[in-house]
Amino acid sequence: MSLPRVASRFTLLAHLTFAGLVAAPLLVSGRVEGQALDEQRAVLVTGATSGIGRATAELLAERGYFVYAGARSAEDMAELDAIPNVQAIRLDVTIRDDIDAAVETVRAEGRGLYGLINNAGVAILDPLIEVDEEDFFFQLDVNVMGPYRVTKAFAPLLIESGGRISTTGSLSGFVTWPFGGPYTMSKHAVEAFSEVLALELQEFGVSVSVVEPGNYNSRIYENLAARRAERGSTTEGSRYGSRIDGMIERALTQRVAPEPDAVAEAFYHAMTDDAPKSNYLVVPVRGEAEVTLRAMVDRLVEVNRDHPYSFSREELVEMLDEALERVGG
Repeated sequence: MSLPRVASRFTLLAHLTFAGLVAAPLLVSGRVEGQALDEQRAVLVTGATSGIGRATAELLAERGYFVYAGARSAEDMAELDAIPNVQAIRLDVTIRDDIDAAVETVRAEGRGLYGLINNAGVAILDPLIEVDEEDFFFQLDVNVMGPYRVTKAFAPLLIESGGRISTTGSLSGFVTWPFGGPYTMSKHAVEAFSEVLALELQEFGVSVSVVEPGNYNSRIYENLAARRAERGSTTEGSRYGSRIDGMIERALTQRVAPEPDAVAEAFYHAMTDDAPKSNYLVVPVRGEAEVTLRAMVDRLVEVNRDHPYSFSREELVEMLDEALERVGG
């Protein structure tokens, strides 16, 4: 599919915004092959009440892992506790006391912690020149500071186990789109967070990855609408009012997206494979992969353009070939 540079990106972005298929290892009696029952590995999943987090928690538990599932309400915790191999933990990633208490709970259980999946996330849709600062800070507090706080708190346990850390990114960690400023900024930050963390933890045997989903079913738009209603936010007086209202309305009433099973499989691969990937692009359609890669290529070309040390086409192709050879592409 050949699409114009700008039109291709924003036409496809109208259908995605938020959020490989991988093979699972063989199972023996409900556990990972070769893993003794008295060595059951534990994984913490934040934001486990719905969508990607819930699918990931259920998959890991079904395949023999013990899952600490982060939730905020008593009702959600009770629902998670009813799942075999799952223990709900009250965990709001913006509240230090919740995080500290979660660490103490996991330590007291005595299983240690092999895996951390930073999945809790929110979305704010507003123009950058109009977005309320409180909303903006809330976006960054959950999506950026949340993974930072939780990872820092659980790092000693993860270093002790030589375990795994994986964070939910998004296509929006590479692609930008109108009114998605706060959200795309947060997901670009997740990419940097994961890359630096990987470099810093490799000497301790802890692997770090980021899973970048495309358009899968979640409650992120519903939660966005609920927050706007709770805060009494409207687009009255906005330069973009009808466009923002229309985008949210279409997302709530017309969006059809597959369940996030493939995303859960990617997290499972990141937690279990002998050679986990650093990045997992997981999309339901080819067009979402293309718009992501085109955004990255466009950025490369623009950064390389018209400066004293610009590289030639041949040199850029050579760089690409070298990178493909390094990762076995």
